[in-house]
Amino acid sequence: MNQKKKNLIVFGTRPEAIKMAPLVKALQEKSDNFITKVCITAQHREMLDQVLDFFEIDPDYDLNLMKPNQNLYTLTADIITELKPILEDFQPDYVYVHGDTTTSMSASIAAFYSGAKICHVEAGLRTFNKLSPFPEEINRSIVGRVTDFHFAPTASSKANLLKENVPEDGIIITGNTVIDALNFSTKKVNDSEFVDDEIEQLKSIVDSSKKLILVTGHRRENHGQGFINICEALKEIAIINPDCDIIYPVHLNPNVQKPVYELLSGIENIKLIQPLSYPSFVWLMNLSYIIITDSGGIQEEAPSLGKPVLVMRDTTERPEAVETGTVILVGTDKNSIVDETQKLLNDTNAYTQMSKLHNPYGDGFACERIVNHILNTKNLAHQ
Repeated sequence: MNQKKKNLIVFGTRPEAIKMAPLVKALQEKSDNFITKVCITAQHREMLDQVLDFFEIDPDYDLNLMKPNQNLYTLTADIITELKPILEDFQPDYVYVHGDTTTSMSASIAAFYSGAKICHVEAGLRTFNKLSPFPEEINRSIVGRVTDFHFAPTASSKANLLKENVPEDGIIITGNTVIDALNFSTKKVNDSEFVDDEIEQLKSIVDSSKKLILVTGHRRENHGQGFINICEALKEIAIINPDCDIIYPVHLNPNVQKPVYELLSGIENIKLIQPLSYPSFVWLMNLSYIIITDSGGIQEEAPSLGKPVLVMRDTTERPEAVETGTVILVGTDKNSIVDETQKLLNDTNAYTQMSKLHNPYGDGFACERIVNHILNTKNLAHQ
């Protein structure tokens, strides 16, 4: 009888949890082949817990590392040292990390030290500018150096890895697991039996007779003048378009909250609300007309819902969306944000063309491809 392969899935932020949740489920369904455990660092606590509840995931290990005034130095050190006894006790054959967070980078180093094989989900994204985004570009590059199985979402991601001399047989194009998560989530929130208090509250403030512009923003590189520019652009859009509503779930970071509330409070058709749970956000994305964001994941999700995206960043590690035309880079330039928004609001042909483009990030079967690859991998790490 073949020995079961042992998987440890590590994540710590809400975006990671969303993208790893369908993989957790897919691996757990193969209990005849795998022993699968989940470790969370809780780099983000409250927002992470909401996702775990929605996907019905009960972590086996909770490092609970979120602290007031947390910084990259202490977080990196804490994750590596706290993972050591878990890795020594469970002795996983495979450790799965996602993307570009401090959790992913630190966990990959710890897993490398332990002798486990490292599986990088959403591998190969690059801007080739180590400071943009900071610290994510270096995080994912470091993960890429120690990874054994690179699960790349697209051909462009694979090409980036090949440029870095990653062996081709270690790169598997899977599509992005966020589409797997989105398909599951959209079906769940639209089920008549699904009840969510937050969605019910949103229904009371959303005017379905108006075009809805959904805004999110949190990127570290946009703090300061970048967010001031963003807020001034949103204010102008709101004034020009009284027949549109702007809904902005405001990130809890004080560097975001301060300019947003100082510059946008009291404008009738701008609704500043608390950060949303994942199911509420999926519901609101589906209802929106345009999405303006600096998020990476939304660039991948929104095209599957037919929503044009304006990206408030100067560079993106997701060039496929720009090349396909499902997103437009506007940076934090006030005029660019206003002009591109007005074009989508007023030019029906431009809007229709953008909203009907094919999503380059996958078909919803990424997790199946990852699981099948690991099932067919014979070399165990701890033999």
